[in-house]
Amino acid sequence: MAMTQESGLEETRAGDTAASEWPLKFFQHNFGAHCFDTIGCKIVYSGFVHGVDQDNEVSPPVSSYRASHEKLLSAGHIARRNFPAPAKVQWRSKDGVPHEAEVDIGEIFKDRVVLHNVPRDEIYGDLGDPDIILEVNDRTINVYMRAFVPTKTLQVPGNKYSGFRDDLILAWTKTY
Repeated sequence: MAMTQESGLEETRAGDTAASEWPLKFFQHNFGAHCFDTIGCKIVYSGFVHGVDQDNEVSPPVSSYRASHEKLLSAGHIARRNFPAPAKVQWRSKDGVPHEAEVDIGEIFKDRVVLHNVPRDEIYGDLGDPDIILEVNDRTINVYMRAFVPTKTLQVPGNKYSGFRDDLILAWTKTY
């Protein structure tokens, strides 16, 4: 358990025994950024540059990939402390219009609550750090969370490796 300075109350965080306190909180996160249907898309977050190397590089649309949208979105930069400065995003939409935005991940997740679709009494075990994923898709920026949540029951009957949920949940969106 983690004792918060603000309230003095104990609260569960990712990595502790899962559902003893509610809601589940996180103290660090993994981060990923993806660009689709953009030109020269560049995202800077937590000291890392995500996106393309050249201003005229075109990122293909989601439909050009074999995997589903949900499977394409992942977080490869692990254990980011909550929260670095806002993500800086520069890109051109597919019609060539330039855009710039700052996306304040800390503001979006200011309550540090883990977003998931698992009932409290179905959680079994410990959670890792959740993934926060920023997606630029043409003129829209989406921010998602994906948390690995162990479950008491198998999600695919008969598959002993399916005792978890890791749903991709939209937390914030804005169209420019």
